Amino acid sequence: MVLEMYQKLTFRNVRSPQEFRHDEAAEVVCDVIASPAPAVSWFYQKGFRSMEITEEHYSRFQVLPNNNLQIHKVTKADEGMYRCEARVEARGEIDFVDIELVVNVPPVLSVLQQAFNATADYQESVTFTCVTSGSPDPEVTWHRKGQQLERSEQYVLNTMEAGRSTLTIRNIIQGDGGDYTCRATNKAGAEERELFLKVFVQPHITQLRNVTAVEGSAAMISCVAEGEPLPEISWRRANDGQSFADGDKSQDGRVDVRGRHGKSMLTISGVKLTDLGRFDCEALSRIGGHQKSMFLDIEYMPKFQTNQTIFYSWEGNPINISCDVKSNPPATMLWRRERLTISAEGTANTRIHTTDGKSLLEVTPVSDRDFGRYNCTARNNIGVKYQEFILAQADVPSNPYSVRLSAMSQRIATVTFMKPDSHGGVPIGHYLVNYKDVGSQDWRDVKSHGVQTIVLLTGLEPNTTYEVRVAAVNGKGQGEFSHTESFQTLPIREPSPPAVHGQRGMGKAYRLGLVKQDDGGMPIVEYIVKYKTDKEEQWMTKLVSGQHDFALLQPLQWNTRYEVEITARNVKGLSEPTFYQFFMPQKPDIIADSLFSGLGLGPVVGLGLVGFLLVLVVVDVSCYFLRQCGLLMCITRKLCSKKTTTSGKSKEMEEGKAAYLGDGSKDPIVEMRTEEERITNHDGSPVHEPNETTPLTEPEKLPLKEENGKETLKADMIEIKVHSDNSIHTKQDDSKA
Repeated sequence: MVLEMYQKLTFRNVRSPQEFRHDEAAEVVCDVIASPAPAVSWFYQKGFRSMEITEEHYSRFQVLPNNNLQIHKVTKADEGMYRCEARVEARGEIDFVDIELVVNVPPVLSVLQQAFNATADYQESVTFTCVTSGSPDPEVTWHRKGQQLERSEQYVLNTMEAGRSTLTIRNIIQGDGGDYTCRATNKAGAEERELFLKVFVQPHITQLRNVTAVEGSAAMISCVAEGEPLPEISWRRANDGQSFADGDKSQDGRVDVRGRHGKSMLTISGVKLTDLGRFDCEALSRIGGHQKSMFLDIEYMPKFQTNQTIFYSWEGNPINISCDVKSNPPATMLWRRERLTISAEGTANTRIHTTDGKSLLEVTPVSDRDFGRYNCTARNNIGVKYQEFILAQADVPSNPYSVRLSAMSQRIATVTFMKPDSHGGVPIGHYLVNYKDVGSQDWRDVKSHGVQTIVLLTGLEPNTTYEVRVAAVNGKGQGEFSHTESFQTLPIREPSPPAVHGQRGMGKAYRLGLVKQDDGGMPIVEYIVKYKTDKEEQWMTKLVSGQHDFALLQPLQWNTRYEVEITARNVKGLSEPTFYQFFMPQKPDIIADSLFSGLGLGPVVGLGLVGFLLVLVVVDVSCYFLRQCGLLMCITRKLCSKKTTTSGKSKEMEEGKAAYLGDGSKDPIVEMRTEEERITNHDGSPVHEPNETTPLTEPEKLPLKEENGKETLKADMIEIKVHSDNSIHTKQDDSKA
């Protein structure tokens, strides 16, 4: 007889998520063992789809001999959920584990401006800005002269959106000049940039104001500065970083700079919306400079942002026509119908809802006259604009087509179809599937889940011809049905063989898991389970209800191989049998953890402490009798209030006994006895007392029973044996061993 041993698929300490650094060779660990060795496949989970990873399609991916997945130069795009799937083809066992891959990207740090100048003693402030990116989001700290800067009245630290971090230095003095470091740190690394603040008693800009201009007109921005020596003034446009000095012009000729004696005028001709934003004025001399900023605001006439100009509805169904406008200053909006203004209070079937930059016209059509053209007029002090909208009558959808039947069985069929060419102007809400058997006049309805174009028909009769048709439904109503298709369900037959998986039960029992396969169109009535040892010819039979998913075989013999034959039965007949084998291990002497398996951590610790205290008491009593020391000896002397001498052990013990008896103490009395004075049990047998060769504790002799309660094991014959449960399948199935 050849005994083959198999090991169940086991994933060992597979971590998720697993993190790697960007651009390194990432090795996603999937430690899986089995006997025989498993075949491992990797899949990338993308939404509801799972794509197998092969070297043919993923050139940077490689499955290593140790079943780990190696990704060369991993990037952020590789981040996501990966599935490690292991299978043992020999017995149809399959298992998987999902592993989240996290790619940490080292910080990338940039500064909008690296060097700053400031004037001392002018109560000025300077703001450093660092822009960071990375994964996970980097932590930004600021440093100066090797010390990290903390938030204070002088230093204002802010973290903003888009990875921006700022350090504002307030009330600048000359000692604030020097290098500052912006440091970004995350799991993948760190990066830092130096920023420099140079402090002078420098020129000071005294006049720079915000300016508002109208689109298409000219904008004139003035900057006045003072200082010694008198500074030269230059400009910088923040949105593109372009700078302008005295006498400069832009490439398109619209920007011109003129200045002298500490005053500069920047003129923009034909102002555009792209000119909107910040302008920096910088006054420079040979000892330093001063910079201030202003904001150029552009006013313009209304601009419509709405792309949808046709709306669909039907009588009695309210519809919102949205008029979205962008303008500066904000525009007022009016609605017109056939040159008549619709009042803000609305009419019997119209209402107007207005918010900043948006006006909703709610129309509830009651007749054909309510359909047609509506006009939205937007006006501000710069100009006026008009937008025309059309309210058209919606229709029901056209009919679906290409109706197909698939995955048919005795009682189930799947209907698929193509969506209609026209939704009637209103989104389709669901599909209605009608079906009936050809001998009936009554159609039965099934609604789709939302707009899914696949519907499951259940509760069908076997070997029956049905007709099916599909219609689309939108807010307006139900469209026409598709062409009627016919299909026939499968006839009733015997069930398919059941799938079986087994595991050891308690004691002399074995549990067989029964996995129902195709029932042939009728419920499984019962499972017929026949089993015998491999050395016997006589089969034992057990009938299990078809509603159960397991069969418990007991009592069985130890150290014996069993053969099992399982057959499923429905009203049509019997399935083909499924064969299964398993091996009952040798008779166990004791289950090592049975004494404490029902206890929690607290009771086990408590029992340990009680045992430890009992050991201490026994040791103390032994010390009392043998060496006249220990805690009991101290208590005895204190109660007796009498000093003892070293005249001999017997005398001390007798005196101790007399002292206890004399003062009526309720504490235990300890006596010394000769061989002739040994205590006997009630039956006259001697009681074994501890001596120099007696162990301090003796194993408690507990009556141990087998799980069937038939035999009692003696404590002095306890032997712990561990046996593995080896099962052999003779028929492949999809269950786990």
